[in-house]
Amino acid sequence: MKTISKLWILLAILAVAAPIGLVLPAHFKAGPGWGEWGLEDVKTLAGYIPKGLERLSSLWCAPIPAYTLKGWGGRPMSSLSLAYIMSAIVGVIVTAAAIFAIGKFLMKKD
Repeated sequence: MKTISKLWILLAILAVAAPIGLVLPAHFKAGPGWGEWGLEDVKTLAGYIPKGLERLSSLWCAPIPAYTLKGWGGRPMSSLSLAYIMSAIVGVIVTAAAIFAIGKFLMKKD
């Protein structure tokens, strides 16, 4: 099996395993996953909101906030897991397309 095929299989497994990031914190009532904090979460964890973070927080808004589609907020975990997997697949496709495009662009220069 080619290395690239193994990479795609690994990415597919990781995309399907992505809901673990939703299920485990919800199961243990641990709050948001590591690194998925909003301003209020940072304030709770650190005791304050750094000025730079507060100033720049409106600069970037996630294309799929909370990894769910609009109106899916109150759905059961199985639906949220599906949205999480879809978000992972979209992320893999966008990243792969960007890397492919950059590679094609760089190959034309040589």
